[in-house]
Amino acid sequence: MTEPSDPPEVPDLSGGLSREEAVALRESFDAEEQDRIRRTVADLLDLLGKTHTMAVLSAFAFAEGSLRFSDLEAELDVAPNTLSTRLRELTDAGLLDRQAYDEVPPRVEYTPTEKAESLFPVFAHLHHWAIEHDL
Repeated sequence: MTEPSDPPEVPDLSGGLSREEAVALRESFDAEEQDRIRRTVADLLDLLGKTHTMAVLSAFAFAEGSLRFSDLEAELDVAPNTLSTRLRELTDAGLLDRQAYDEVPPRVEYTPTEKAESLFPVFAHLHHWAIEHDL
C-alpha cells in the first residue's frame, strides 16, 4: 500500500493589484475608455453568468487542445440544446473557434482563442480559492 502523497504546493495568486492600485489604474483612463472597459466587463460577466458557461470554459481551460461537442456533452451535465447555445455564444464572443469537417457523421471541433486563453488563469485562481475555502 502506498502512502498518500502530500498535496501539491498551491501558488500564491494574491499578488494582483491592491484595491487602491486598481482604482488608480481605472482612473488613469479617460472617461470614454473607462466607459468602454465597464461595458466590456459587464458584457463578459453577463456571458459568464449564463447557466453552464463557466463549466464549458473550465473544460477548455483544463483540456489539451480542441474539444468536440460530444467530449463536452460527456464531461458536462448540460442539455444538448443549452450546450449548443453556449458554444455559439462563446464563438460569437470570439472566445472559441469552431471548425466543421465535411465528414459523415459530421464532426465539429472547438478551440479556445487567445482571448479565451487569457481568461484561463481565472480558473486556476478559482480552484486555488476552492482549495482554501468552502462555500
